[in-house]
Amino acid sequence: MSDRRTVKSHLPNHPTQLYFIRHGEVEERYHKVFGGSRIDMALSPLGLKQGQAVADWLKDTPMDALYASPMLRVQQTLSPMARQQNLQPELMSGLREIDFGDWTGSRWDEVQANFGVSAFDWLEIIESNGIPHGEGVQSIKMRVQDCLLQILHAHPHQRVAVFCHGGIIRVMISLLLEVPLAHMAHFNIEYGSISMVELLPERKHAVEIELLNFQPPV
Repeated sequence: MSDRRTVKSHLPNHPTQLYFIRHGEVEERYHKVFGGSRIDMALSPLGLKQGQAVADWLKDTPMDALYASPMLRVQQTLSPMARQQNLQPELMSGLREIDFGDWTGSRWDEVQANFGVSAFDWLEIIESNGIPHGEGVQSIKMRVQDCLLQILHAHPHQRVAVFCHGGIIRVMISLLLEVPLAHMAHFNIEYGSISMVELLPERKHAVEIELLNFQPPV
């Protein structure tokens, strides 16, 4: 991406807290399956409980705004918190999950047999545009960056919850930290987890991860 489009060069001159929340566990038939943006799956019973657990854990942390992917699993996850905090989420198409192309519907253990690569290298493969008919890495970064910048500039000095997907949370963190997407393989982002990033532009290191992959107890 060119310097003109880097997140860092467009950061607003104010502190902001972003809570990145991954949707809860999906229905059992899609466990360890690459669903991405093409399969609009629902949550499992545990996933629904995880959405409530997120709302309960953040009940004393009032949010100024909620943003979310339009996909069903995300909508079901955020519903308890939206009711509890009396906020209407703003849906952003750019926060939908990554399109896994020909991998869609494949189980993790099937990717090696069907495509000759390890599914555990998925971030590295995405960064090299290696998934047949999958979404290009520049397209992913641009749409997610557009969402990030819109959120940041709309909420000076505020606290914002962003409900979305594991892949998208990794993209957002990689953009904010200005590190390769493949390096996000070091960060686990579980179902129903909360990660919080604070932007402090007066500091040399303007982006600080205050919380990573915390799963409130169900």
